[in-house]
Amino acid sequence: MSKTGFFIHSDCQRHDVGRGHPECPERLSAIRDRLLVTGVDQGLLERDAPLAEVEDLLLAHDPRMVDAVYDLNREVQDKIAQGDQGLAYIDPDTALNGHSLNAALRCVGAAMAATDAVLAGEMDNAFCAVRPPGHHATRARSMGFCIFNTVAIAVRHVLERHGLERVAVIDFDVHHGNGTEDILAGDERVLMCSTFQHPFYPYCGTHDTPANMVNVPVPAYTAGSEIRKLMTQHWFPALEDFKPQMIFISAGFDAHREDDLGQLGMTEADYRWITEQLMDLALRHAQGRIVSCLEGGYNLSALGRSVEAHVRALAGL
Repeated sequence: MSKTGFFIHSDCQRHDVGRGHPECPERLSAIRDRLLVTGVDQGLLERDAPLAEVEDLLLAHDPRMVDAVYDLNREVQDKIAQGDQGLAYIDPDTALNGHSLNAALRCVGAAMAATDAVLAGEMDNAFCAVRPPGHHATRARSMGFCIFNTVAIAVRHVLERHGLERVAVIDFDVHHGNGTEDILAGDERVLMCSTFQHPFYPYCGTHDTPANMVNVPVPAYTAGSEIRKLMTQHWFPALEDFKPQMIFISAGFDAHREDDLGQLGMTEADYRWITEQLMDLALRHAQGRIVSCLEGGYNLSALGRSVEAHVRALAGL
């Protein structure tokens, strides 16, 4: 059994951009409730996610992009002070309410705190149950439900501040992590492996792929068993050669066959299998060190069950 951290904060549930939006506060309730009813939460080391600082955001983002988010937050706060509902839009899918900036800062803070705890040996690995997601946020732009790129910032944190030399990023969300690729492309200290539905939002990841990216696009309706084969063929040989000293996971669960935001055929068993393979790899090369951060997953029942399977594997339950 592993010492598995579970990072969460109530601020992440206060980010709410309107009824009907799939990236809703109930996502975290579904995760929390599932872990509670199954008893998995009893085996976790729960921690409050701290707030990140601006200097942390600048590890991965252009200062002008960070300033734009803070300016938008001030606009939201002004609207609230005037009695307005207090929503401001970055793009048609991505908005801020009065709590969104703090929620996004908690996401980054969770990933960095989890990284620090795992490196210090306080935990073997960790899962960050935080939202909004992050992997679409590029160096210069928030987009696709994402404000700041949580995983990319944590990767830069461990490279620049802790001095690790080889870090792997795994992204199994149904959508390509274009933001993470944009930020980490060409960095020889990073190997990013991803699967994603194609053609599909954000309509990239298949051409001019940087040398440190292993992108595996799959067509709609691909079954989980086929995705496992592709990972075995493409991901794991590259990861074995790379020998990462730490693994970060962009854990999106919207490739589940019950999730209407995608059309792939993964199940809870597939997420457990992937996690177990990564655990084995981490034990061989990275002293077991894994930090996983929630990305997508919008069918609430499937999300809860999938996170349970993922966290059970991390914790050895």
